[in-house]
Amino acid sequence: MSSEWVRRNKWIWAAAPLAIAAFIWIGGEVVMHLWNWLLPMLFGVRTIDFWQALGVLILSRILFGRWGHGRHHGRPDRFGGDRWKQTTPEEREKFRQEMRARWCGGGAPSGESGEPERL
Repeated sequence: MSSEWVRRNKWIWAAAPLAIAAFIWIGGEVVMHLWNWLLPMLFGVRTIDFWQALGVLILSRILFGRWGHGRHHGRPDRFGGDRWKQTTPEEREKFRQEMRARWCGGGAPSGESGEPERL
């Protein structure tokens, strides 16, 4: 980032903390109102205040969400697509057999080629 860009766009640096605070406040309010509207009636739980709602929002983000944006934080593929492309056909077949043995009860029955059955 050049100093000229920073100088020309000072308003971004001034507005960013306000935008972040507004985003956090709106998120906490939304969670609080949804919780207090739905959960006491459905499950008989207590109502919560803003700070508890913010804690629920942060906890759910930690447990279920990803921080940041973009595609898997620099990883090319969630399931190792690049690594899979670099394996040899023998390594791929060995991997398939290991997965069949682990998840399908012992692998392909004898006399079969190991390919999935086609309809």
